[in-house]
Amino acid sequence: MCGSEEEAGRVARHLVENRLAACVGITPRVRSLYRWQGKVEQAEEWALTIKTHAALYPEVEAAIRTIHSYEIPEILAVPVAAGLPAYLDWIDAETRPVAPEPGDVMG
Repeated sequence: MCGSEEEAGRVARHLVENRLAACVGITPRVRSLYRWQGKVEQAEEWALTIKTHAALYPEVEAAIRTIHSYEIPEILAVPVAAGLPAYLDWIDAETRPVAPEPGDVMG
């Protein structure tokens, strides 16, 4: 959950641009009720659904913790029991490091 649309977009863009996620869905204006520091609070938040694979979880968590404004952001990993094989292949392909183009000079 993010506290603003701008923050949700910033987190999502960072994850996709850095190939930590193939896609991030942003669900706007989720009403959250929660207990924080002994009081019941209510907030409007933006939920992120991050499509990646388990091997990248530590990097995804680290990136979110660096960018996010919350002291304790909601970061949960939910295992995928099944999925369209082509979609799962797409996630894998889009979260891999990109191979250099032929002729690229790396220095």
